[in-house]
Amino acid sequence: MAIEIERKFLVKEKPFHLAKKSLRIRQGYIVNDQKQVIRVREKGDDYFLTVKGNNIGISRLEFDFPISKEDAEELLKHFCKTTMIDKTRHYVENHGHTWEVDEFHGDNTGLVVAEIELEAEVEQFERPDWVGEEVTSHERYYNMNLAINPFKNWKPK
Repeated sequence: MAIEIERKFLVKEKPFHLAKKSLRIRQGYIVNDQKQVIRVREKGDDYFLTVKGNNIGISRLEFDFPISKEDAEELLKHFCKTTMIDKTRHYVENHGHTWEVDEFHGDNTGLVVAEIELEAEVEQFERPDWVGEEVTSHERYYNMNLAINPFKNWKPK
């Protein structure tokens, strides 16, 4: 069973210059609700169908299945027209962890968040100086919600 344990943070200062690599990601949602997600993702030259379960704390079931480019394009075209996310993911190493820093584009331009995947919910880690407020429990920052209610529609805090 695949379990994803991650925490999400806003970014105070963009650390893109520290990235060991960066990939453009385009993803769409076939099923997109609070209990389950079925997502199609183009990540560089790789394509995936992902099934995610309901969050339990900061953990959730996640299954990634590689698919062909042709299948991904057909799924995105026919099933994900109105629920698309476009972003660049920057991979930044910090004290033994890889942070995934997502720079959003399109209707989510201006939003930059950093995620860290952990082995256990209680795992300790060092926060880089460029990491700000934790938003793990704020559902509006979930990619599936950004596809429906993009950053451009949010009112200022």
